[in-house]
Amino acid sequence: MHDIKWIRDNPEAFDAAMAVRKQEITAKRLMDIDVERRKLMTEHQEMLARRKTISGEIGKLRKNGEDADGLMAEMGTLKDKIKDAEDGQASLNEQLDLLLSSFANILDPEVPVGDDEDDNVEVNRWGEPATFDFTPIEHFEIGEKLGMMDFETAAKLSGSRFVILRGGLAKLERALSQFMIDLHTTEHGYEETITPMLVRDDAMFGTGQLPKFAEDSFKTTNDYWLIPTSEVTLTNQVAGDIIEQAKLPLRFTALTQCFRSEAGSAGRDTRGMIRQHQFSKVEMVSVVEAEKSDEELTRKTRCAETVLERLGLPYRTVILCTGDIGFSACKTYDIEVWLPGQGKYREISSCSNTRDFQARRMNARYRAAGDKKTNFVHTLNGSGLAVGRCLIAVMENYQQADGSIRVPDALKPYMGGLEVISPRG
Repeated sequence: MHDIKWIRDNPEAFDAAMAVRKQEITAKRLMDIDVERRKLMTEHQEMLARRKTISGEIGKLRKNGEDADGLMAEMGTLKDKIKDAEDGQASLNEQLDLLLSSFANILDPEVPVGDDEDDNVEVNRWGEPATFDFTPIEHFEIGEKLGMMDFETAAKLSGSRFVILRGGLAKLERALSQFMIDLHTTEHGYEETITPMLVRDDAMFGTGQLPKFAEDSFKTTNDYWLIPTSEVTLTNQVAGDIIEQAKLPLRFTALTQCFRSEAGSAGRDTRGMIRQHQFSKVEMVSVVEAEKSDEELTRKTRCAETVLERLGLPYRTVILCTGDIGFSACKTYDIEVWLPGQGKYREISSCSNTRDFQARRMNARYRAAGDKKTNFVHTLNGSGLAVGRCLIAVMENYQQADGSIRVPDALKPYMGGLEVISPRG
């Protein structure tokens, strides 16, 4: 959500920002509605003042036993006009809010111009892809040969884009989840949080999933949404709040199941666990003062990178270009982990600064001690990490010629002493 006052003062800058986003909403269209709305507001205030005056005059006339019929008639007409003005304001407010909520966040000047993921710019690289004395295979081949990754039975239960993990792989995914949560809470300063996985419309609106991306999420028959990420619940904890500045920053992390319809992914990653309707993810959310959000984005990205470094997984970090960045973000770093089975880097985390875009939708503010004025908080989110994709990366990078998987050192304390996941005999 954007500030209409800022748009009135900076119409050319707004249009330029939307052109970069390839959106056709113009400042003039918004301002035309805003002018009409403010005109009605002025007329409404004038009519309310006139009604107050008439009411006093009628009282005086009646007290003196004089005829007040003319003023009574005007009062009746005024009542209808006030109601029309109120209805008109409500309608224009709704139109303006709908438009304001339909365009994307204004991008940071550092975001590179580009059409798609091929135009993202690498900013960091860590680790060297391992060399194998055999041809490495993809995770689904490894998992099926182990007898621990079952897509066929999952499809019988739920259809495509689901999986059942068993034995060592189920334990490995659980170990990854626990390792990530422990790292973020003990070393990175995030508060572990368990949140609902069903939310109402206003929570989805607050973080930008609604109204534009409704088809990307699942909705129950009694009007709850299944969260596509715990960014929704973690961020909306501060919706409608005024936070004392001394309590900032707030940093939350959660391990949840996430649910996505993958509406726009037909034909993409149809084999394996890369793109599932249901998956586990550890999320990191920060709520900070406006002037500290750029620094927080760097910090958050580093927290996500640390997970991969502790696991010994090569990765690269890229800044997303104008054609690939998300709707709510003003700047995003993607971390891509090396998958030897595919022979390329694949996204495993996105860390984004939304500045005050989500805060305006949620009406989340902060106030300095002794100050009456409030300011919108800045919110940030990042995957720390997508657990299923991290499982894939461990399987492919630690695979051995006999079909087994070595357990990374960082995970051994979580695996009950198991050091190698071997095929079932």
